[in-house]
Amino acid sequence: MSQLNQDFIDCIAKELPSHLSMDDLIHYSQKPLRPSIRVNTLKISSASFITMMSPKGWHLEPIPWCEDGFWISLNSEIQLGNTIEHLQGLFYIQEASSMLPPTALFSQLKEAHDIKILDMASAPGSKTTQIAALMNNQGLLIANEYSSSRVKVLHANIQRMGVSNTALTHFDARVFGEYLYETFDSILLDAPCSGEGTIRKDPFALKNWSIESSKSIVETQKSLIESAFLALKAGGTLVYSTCALSRSENQEVCQYLKNRFPDAVTFLPLNDLFPEADKACTEEGFLHVWPQIFDSEGFFIAKIGKLASIDRLKPEPKRQKNFPFSPASTKEKAALSTYFSDTFNLSIPDDALLMKRDLEYWLFPKEIESLIGRMRYQRIGIKLADEIKKGFKAQHQAITVLGKNTETIELTQAQACEYLMGRDIPLNDGGKPQGEVILAYHNSPLGLAKHLGKRLKNSLPRDLVRDKIVNSTCSE
Repeated sequence: MSQLNQDFIDCIAKELPSHLSMDDLIHYSQKPLRPSIRVNTLKISSASFITMMSPKGWHLEPIPWCEDGFWISLNSEIQLGNTIEHLQGLFYIQEASSMLPPTALFSQLKEAHDIKILDMASAPGSKTTQIAALMNNQGLLIANEYSSSRVKVLHANIQRMGVSNTALTHFDARVFGEYLYETFDSILLDAPCSGEGTIRKDPFALKNWSIESSKSIVETQKSLIESAFLALKAGGTLVYSTCALSRSENQEVCQYLKNRFPDAVTFLPLNDLFPEADKACTEEGFLHVWPQIFDSEGFFIAKIGKLASIDRLKPEPKRQKNFPFSPASTKEKAALSTYFSDTFNLSIPDDALLMKRDLEYWLFPKEIESLIGRMRYQRIGIKLADEIKKGFKAQHQAITVLGKNTETIELTQAQACEYLMGRDIPLNDGGKPQGEVILAYHNSPLGLAKHLGKRLKNSLPRDLVRDKIVNSTCSE
């Protein structure tokens, strides 16, 4: 059972809206969260996913603020994170309230083709991959994470979900206002916070809560929101969110920004973001979601518009040197296109920004071109192929991103499990060897194999191999 800190209860009782009760807050804080998922529309439509999973006993109830989000009930023996569908990136296990910030970011955003978006605190990647899906892998999404260990988790989730329009960075996000001043059309700052709203998921979230620790976090939040606003273009929108419940980390941080730049900041109301959003709206038009309102985690979401450009606070930094990539030549592009076309019947987009590093070929989002040299990047776009003695060798992520609408070998459920455990797949009547092939499950690419006639030789990268899949989904 959740451990509610008495100091927190005493403090938050003064801030709880009059139409809500402390008894309900305590009651809901001690209830288990309803499991929820978001269907990954980069790989499958929600309608197709529901049709596919309903016969397996998955009951999906729509989440009103996310078109592709669902509360889920299913056989308790099934571990969601260990299903084939999760491993191949058809859905993301995501708390319902955390789907709100990207939804707010995209409300009234008409075009995603060439926009630049920044996610300032990205790991583990639930909101980043949601934004990428809403962008349909178009434009540029810079996903930043300060923690080096969490960058690895972020990259793994981006790869699993088939995201290709992203550049990863690893900085204290307070640098963006300086290095990428007035660059982005939209920014999400899901700020580090005291985490009061996560008590239903983490029973010990409030164990060490104190007013003093909350105050120190607020100073960081103010620095981050100012940096975000400086990195935002005039006319752009910033969504500030936390999983905290106190006014000091939420409304007061937003008001700080308004006081700092009074002629440039406007608060954009979220009362109509979804049906009954007004139940959680503050007088400023922010969403302050208490756990008992929608039976969810606690969350705060503010949408802020930038009315006018503001002066730089620091001089423009010197440009970075020694960028390790260079554009592929026309001849190299042609050879790589021929390989993908002849081997997999896949085409590389004509307007692609195809880059080369040593013997590696990468597909970059073309909107990154103007930002090269302004900041260091951990990883950009997707790796397409390695150059080898006899041509090229396609990479796993390239196939999972580009191989959606091409010829594949559809596996059974049992075969898909064998493949994900790194095993070769026997073929009773495989015919002549076919060389490199794309394997799929639910008509969505799982990865590569080499067709040897009597078996499919597994080409799944070792870091993606599951040593064991203990799950009822792997029985016919």
